[in-house]
Amino acid sequence: MKEKNEKQIGLPENAFRPLKPGEKYHPLMSPDKVYPEVTPWSVLWGIAMAILFSAAAAYLGLKVGQVFEAAIPIAIIAVGVSSAAKRKNALGENVIIQSIGACSGVIVAGAIFTLPALYILKDKYPEMTVDFFQMFISSLLGGILGILFLIPFRKYFVSDKHGEYPFPEATASTQVLVSGEKGGNQAKPLLFAGLVGGLYDFIVATFGWWNENVTTRICGWGEIIADKAKIVLKINTGAAVLGLGYIVGLKYAAIICAGSLAVWLIIIPGISLFWGDSLLNAWNPVITDTVSNMSPETIFTEYAKNIGIGGIAMAGIIGIVRSWSIIKSAVGLAAKEMGGKKAEKNITRTQRDLPMKTIAIGSIITIILTALFFYFDVMQGNLTQTIVAIVLVACIAFLFTTVAANAIAIVGTNPVSGMTLMTLILASVVMVAIGLKGATGIVTALIMGGVVCTALSMAGGFITDLKIGYWLGSTPSKQQTWKFLGTLVSAATVAGVIMILNKTYGFSSDALAAPQAKVMAAVIDPLMNGVAAPWLLYGIGAALALILTFFNVPALAFALGMFIPLELNLPLLVGGAINWYVTTRSKDESVNAARGEKGTLLASGFIAGGALMGVVSAAMRFGGIDLIHKEWLDNPLSQAVSLVAYVLLITYLVRTSMRIKQ
Repeated sequence: MKEKNEKQIGLPENAFRPLKPGEKYHPLMSPDKVYPEVTPWSVLWGIAMAILFSAAAAYLGLKVGQVFEAAIPIAIIAVGVSSAAKRKNALGENVIIQSIGACSGVIVAGAIFTLPALYILKDKYPEMTVDFFQMFISSLLGGILGILFLIPFRKYFVSDKHGEYPFPEATASTQVLVSGEKGGNQAKPLLFAGLVGGLYDFIVATFGWWNENVTTRICGWGEIIADKAKIVLKINTGAAVLGLGYIVGLKYAAIICAGSLAVWLIIIPGISLFWGDSLLNAWNPVITDTVSNMSPETIFTEYAKNIGIGGIAMAGIIGIVRSWSIIKSAVGLAAKEMGGKKAEKNITRTQRDLPMKTIAIGSIITIILTALFFYFDVMQGNLTQTIVAIVLVACIAFLFTTVAANAIAIVGTNPVSGMTLMTLILASVVMVAIGLKGATGIVTALIMGGVVCTALSMAGGFITDLKIGYWLGSTPSKQQTWKFLGTLVSAATVAGVIMILNKTYGFSSDALAAPQAKVMAAVIDPLMNGVAAPWLLYGIGAALALILTFFNVPALAFALGMFIPLELNLPLLVGGAINWYVTTRSKDESVNAARGEKGTLLASGFIAGGALMGVVSAAMRFGGIDLIHKEWLDNPLSQAVSLVAYVLLITYLVRTSMRIKQ
């Protein structure tokens, strides 16, 4: 068996299905051998990927509200550079490169979903302070907590539940890394697609040759329907978002879009129909218009998306309840080791985690450091508020760790922003109750939310890395140890990128929508100033989540669609539909699988190329180079050109993916 395993090139037949009684899974790298993993090559390339993709993911996330999973493109680059350098036995090194580099996407998600809200609210509260140190430390500490809190659950998700969770992102990344053992030719279509997607999005962001959004307002009747019936549809035609939709897949893209369409086609027109003549400003005293005088976009911002917030919060609670047995088991194991019980000996290399005692002590130290950060920098010496804040952060981050891991394992998308919204609501209510209000309260709650958001984002992303390592035969303890370095590098990079992009565009502009951060700002501002939160709308969303769960519909995905703007959700459906089309045209399942894998490489190229060129475009504007013709973008013809370009892009993705013949 060992000899056979050593010669194995592809993944075993039982890699993606549940194991039969007595059956074992044998990874590509034998548990009985030692392979090159942590080397100067893998560490330096991992750091480079963390810096590069942190900048790219931050731009894309602030632009469209979605942070791509960096694991896939980083895995492809790792294969490409290893093949170019003709390194032997590079599989273990490539896993470490991917694991360190993938910190970029998860740290970015944790930071950009919360911290830009500090800039957004600074216009209203000039006394608020926003600096590099706050953003860096909150991201770093949150990322470390996410790593430490997840490790006790690794065995359950990646080994005990073998074959039960699909792990879409981990599957794609693993197949890419396996391709490196076959010669690494799969990097070629990724690089070409990266050029196509990067050039496409660069033209839009830098020159504005066509509009990046197409709306039903493109013609006169669309304007009338938007004004009278409060119905408007929009779609972002960018390459990066299209690629994201392909990787998410049709099933969950459809659920997300169902939530979005429910808001824009039913809830917004319904609010206008029933409360058109009313002045609904109990939740926001700034509102002076009746509902009938508002645009559909304003109705969405002020009312409809709050239903989605309530749905996300309830879906998170449901996830905690369902994961309670797993949580108890992990805590019990840690308590036994801390109580003097020796860790299990003779553990195979591929099942060796960091010692539970190390995890427990590390968690305690990190929580203490977070408390000191709160006490000296955020709370300004208030001990009571510091204790309350750190208890909230530690408990919520730990409890929601399994929710984040579950979401990634099943969907490949982490609903971290929704869980963070729940954290902000709880933090605001509790902190106001102990006397913390106004600008100081807002900064406190947002920093708390940033730590929790980054911890949950890391937990969800790290389970992908560990599953990749499990399939291929890496050493988990090495992945876990060097993940801390990637977190440090990514936290510093994203803090700097947020500051640069704010100076370049400003988070209140249309150029950087920062949708999640604006949601956070909208939620926390009234709560910290004595204005009642829209509990009625939250309650409606919570009830809807319960109903969806009863009918086995993923409530998290549906609720996310309800508060992320429609133009960012419809491209997911287009990309998911392309995925379905490409993978179902042949009667030969192996051909369908090969086409789907080719499409994943192309979609990853769109994502990486589009995001990276977006950063280049931002750097140009930061340097004073602005070549956008705003008058042309206001012309409906710019949207017509956008449709033509979008159809050509879709055609390229479909035709290139389908070139694999039967």
